[in-house]
Amino acid sequence: MSVRANTEGLVNDVFIINDEWVFRFPKGETWQRELQANEIKVLNLVRTHTDMRVPIFEIQAEDCVAYKLIPGQPLLRNTIFSAPQAAQDRMAEQLGAFLYRLHNIPQADLVRANIAQSDTNRDRAVFLKLYQDVQNELFPIMLEHTRAWVHQHFRPILENEDFLNYEPALMNGDLAPYHILYDAGAQEIAGMIDFGTAGIGDPAVDFSCIIDNYGESFLWRMGKFYPKIEQFIDRARFWAGTLPLQWALTGLRSGDLSWFTVQITGARDVMPVGIGRGRSESL
Repeated sequence: MSVRANTEGLVNDVFIINDEWVFRFPKGETWQRELQANEIKVLNLVRTHTDMRVPIFEIQAEDCVAYKLIPGQPLLRNTIFSAPQAAQDRMAEQLGAFLYRLHNIPQADLVRANIAQSDTNRDRAVFLKLYQDVQNELFPIMLEHTRAWVHQHFRPILENEDFLNYEPALMNGDLAPYHILYDAGAQEIAGMIDFGTAGIGDPAVDFSCIIDNYGESFLWRMGKFYPKIEQFIDRARFWAGTLPLQWALTGLRSGDLSWFTVQITGARDVMPVGIGRGRSESL
C-alpha cells in the first residue's frame, strides 16, 4: 500500500491511498467541519447543473470524507500557454462554461439545498480595514511607487460605497491551479476538486482567481463562453489586486517568510480598475 500525504492546506489534511482514494480530514473542530458539511451540499448541486467532473464523496463523516482520485496534474499557467492554440481554446471553453453554469444555478435550488454563504465573502468594511492595515504595517517597508499603487487601487471603494455590490450566486471562491486538474494526454481539464470555500457570494471572486493565476487576457477568452463577463471585471480586478497585500500581511504578522512567496507564480496580467477591456480588446 502506498500513502501520499499533503498537510499544507489551511483547512484539511489530505492522504492519497494507492493513487486511487483521497481521504480528507478537517484540521479543526468547528469552522473546518462546517465548510466540509456545506461542500457536500454544493457538490451535489454542481453535479446536477454542470458537466465538470468533481469528487463524489463515497465516505461522509463529520471528521472525514473520501472519494475516488480524479487523475490529473495542477493546471499551471505555463501548461495552458505551452499547449497548442486549439487546446488553449478548449480549456477556456471548459472553464467559461463551467463558471457560467455554476453562477446561474437557480436561487430556488440554492435555497432548497440550504447552501451557506461562501467563506470568502468580504464586505466594504473589511477592505477598508485592509487598506488601513496595509498603510500602518506594510507602508514602512514598501517603496514609494508601490504605496502610490495601493492608494490608486483602493480609490474605487473609497469613492463609491456601492462598488462591491453584486447579485448573489453560487461561486467556488478558490480556483487555484492545484484545484483544477489537467489531463496532459487529452490536453484538457480533467476535473475540479476542493469546493470547501464554495457558497453563495460574488461571482467576481471566481474571476479574480482566474486573473490572479492565469491572467486577464485568458479570462477574456473564457468570456466567449460566459455572456456579459465584463459586468464583473472591475470587482474581479480589485479582488485580485488585494491578494498580494493579504499574503504580505500574513507573512509579516506571522514571521513566516513563505507567505511572501505565494504570489511568485501569479500571472501579472491585469488592467487597472475602470478602463474597460483595454489592450485585451484584440484578444
